[in-house]
Amino acid sequence: MTPLLLAIATMSVLGLGFGLILGFAAKKFYVETPPVIDELEEILPGTNCGQCGFPGCRGAAEAVAASAAPVTLCPPGGKEVAEEMAEVMGIDLASGGGLGEMEDAEPIVAFIFEDHCTGCTKCYKKCPTDAIVGAAKQIHTVINDACIGCDACVDVCPTEAIIMRNKPKTLRNWHWPKPGDEPQELELEGAA
Repeated sequence: MTPLLLAIATMSVLGLGFGLILGFAAKKFYVETPPVIDELEEILPGTNCGQCGFPGCRGAAEAVAASAAPVTLCPPGGKEVAEEMAEVMGIDLASGGGLGEMEDAEPIVAFIFEDHCTGCTKCYKKCPTDAIVGAAKQIHTVINDACIGCDACVDVCPTEAIIMRNKPKTLRNWHWPKPGDEPQELELEGAA
């Protein structure tokens, strides 16, 4: 048997053996989660921004299912998500007054004042979604569609060049206002 065929056979046997071991371990140590957690996680926006104080939407769903957090914990989801989660959990929000103080929040994104940016890359390294574009000692900017509004970049900016603001209205994310709402003007990004 040639050394090449021996190496191929050895790697195949090792791959098959480790695959069987991993398959056995997955069956043996499988932990079943309650289906309510999966249902709550599907309701949440899925941005994993951490604004609720939990590590991602899965952590928030687990906390709500364990009654360790209120159903109103998701700022990006707003009242709609809170109502859907309350329905799943069997909570009556009308009697508890849980939605009274909750406001529908508009999506927020980071904005970098380019004349204050020094290109230190601290915000670039801290961004969990790679929404900040730039290089060392060069001006950075934010890709609005990738930003989840987690506020992590604001805390690390040494020149305070980053603020959080409402996501700009574009043709892709503008919607007709609901009846009774004040009309909104469409401000196109980049239009002068």
